[in-house]
Order: sequence, then C-alpha cells, then structure tokens
Amino acid sequence: MDEAGLKSIAMLLRHRNEIDARIADIVGRPVVHGHLSDWIAAQIFDIELEPAANKTIDGRFRSGPLAGRTVNVKHYTRNEGLLDMTDSDELEYYLVMTGPRSAPVRSAGAHRPWTIDHVHLFDAFELTQALRAYMRRIGVATSVRAEHWHASEIYPKSANRTLPLTRDQLAALKGFSSAPGELLLGIPLRARRCL
Repeated sequence: MDEAGLKSIAMLLRHRNEIDARIADIVGRPVVHGHLSDWIAAQIFDIELEPAANKTIDGRFRSGPLAGRTVNVKHYTRNEGLLDMTDSDELEYYLVMTGPRSAPVRSAGAHRPWTIDHVHLFDAFELTQALRAYMRRIGVATSVRAEHWHASEIYPKSANRTLPLTRDQLAALKGFSSAPGELLLGIPLRARRCL
C-alpha cells in the first residue's frame, strides 16, 4: 500500500472538494463537466439554459443573430474530431468548446486541464446531412471531418461568421485559454495556485 500517495490524494481531494463547492455556489448546479460548461457558455454567449437537464437542448440564445434558436453546448478537453450528436429536429445548433487540437492522449494518468482554446458553432441540420452523405452514424462520439471543424470555428479564428463575437466575449474566452501566462478571468497565473 502506498500510504504517502493515499495521504496526498486525500489532501488534494479535500482541496478539490472545497473548490468544487465554491464553483457550485456560483453556477447554482453541481460541479459536473456538463453543468459547468453549460453555465460558462450561457454567461459568454447569452444563452438561457433549460431549467432541467435535457439531452437534446441545453438552452436558447437570448440575443444576437441567433436569438431564440436552440443550442446544445459541448465541452471537450481536447479536440479529437469527435462530437456527441443527436438527430432531433428540435436542435438547431451545437456550440462546442474545446481545449487544444491534438491526437488522443493515451498515457495513463495524463492530465487534461479544463480549458477553452477553440469554439465551434455547427448548424445541427447541415452537419447531420453532411455526415449522412459520408454514411456516418449519428450518435455518441460521432466522427466529424477536420474540414467541418475548421469551417465551424468562431474562436480564435472566425471562419464561421454566423455568430460574430464581441470584444467582451473574446476577452472572456481568452481567460480560459491553455496558453501559459494567460489571465483567468482577470486572475494572473501565479495567483491561481492560491484559489
């Protein structure tokens, strides 16, 4: 038995639980990956979230060119070309936030930090039709070609002009970047260790 390792993990989990409790107080939902990404997207992109969890629709855009349109928010720690999809007619857009683009991390114990380096906006109907043309199945971990990821990007590059971002939105997204030295919502990197 690795007693030192167990003690370290117990101490780190206590700290993590304290941080998760603080986050839950802010977002008003349990700190699970989906709830947190939904809340962040709602703040940055002015989305009114559904009051109860829904597998198809997370909310509706409240303002801007997509006001009233339904959206499903996704967050992946890395962009590996996969997207959890549905073929529901209710869903109009996927808003997908990802960490860096890279090959899958296969090593056991590899850390996948929670970051936002890219944001993509997919028209759900158009993407579904395009994938069906390639004879791709629609569902969990649907493989999406790189050309679709590039064409749908709204941050940091704005290949898709359907949802142009404001300066405030760009600044908020930059706060979640994995780039060293970036500010996290106004908190310098060196100060994050104290949170």
